[in-house]
Amino acid sequence: MDNLLGEFIGTAVLIVFGAGVCATCSLGKSKGLGGGWICIVFGWGFAVTLGVYTATALGAPQGDLNPAVTFGKMFAGVYTFPQFVATSLAQIAGGILGGIITWLAYLPHWGATEDKGAKLGVFCTAPAIRNYPANFLCEFIATFFLLFCIWAMFAKANGPFMPGYGPYIVGILIVALGLSLGGPTGYAMNPARDLGPRIAHAICPIAGKGGSDWSYAWVPVVAPLAGAAASYFVAHSLLGMF
Repeated sequence: MDNLLGEFIGTAVLIVFGAGVCATCSLGKSKGLGGGWICIVFGWGFAVTLGVYTATALGAPQGDLNPAVTFGKMFAGVYTFPQFVATSLAQIAGGILGGIITWLAYLPHWGATEDKGAKLGVFCTAPAIRNYPANFLCEFIATFFLLFCIWAMFAKANGPFMPGYGPYIVGILIVALGLSLGGPTGYAMNPARDLGPRIAHAICPIAGKGGSDWSYAWVPVVAPLAGAAASYFVAHSLLGMF
């Protein structure tokens, strides 16, 4: 139960800070309007670090905040399949809560923003060029390297990290992935990060919102899960860490 509470609250923290930086840079009359991609990727890196610290403090020793990460760890024997399902549902629920909180934090700014796509972009990802096979491939690759680099960073060859250091280095990894692989799709890499806030967008009475782009929503759910599974098997073969 502590694991589920930690994943739920930790993912909510992830989304408040992650969706929050998107709102800062995108919404009308925000003081950070136009902050740009560099601001956003660093904001997401900090968001992951803070979310993981929160999750572990509340009893979630893995601090995944991401069903794809949980899925990859399931292959490594960290979770059973029922535990993966329960943990993923807690993470998605945390994503919904984080999206709702972000909507409330920027309440006057939704009506001050004409661009419906910018409003949706606060909550979830969308491709720069809509091409489903290419979009799937990009999310697959980004999530593959997310998991592969986590496996490598925590491999025995790199030695044990000092307590509290792990979330910091994972946050740096999120920044690096955003800078290098985030351009095509906005690098969701996380079904809870995308689906949870997308649901919040759909259910919240956001001023002047458009649709929630459900035709694309499967990509940032399925591709990260596939990339995580592939990453485990490659890491198992090359790194010999399991």
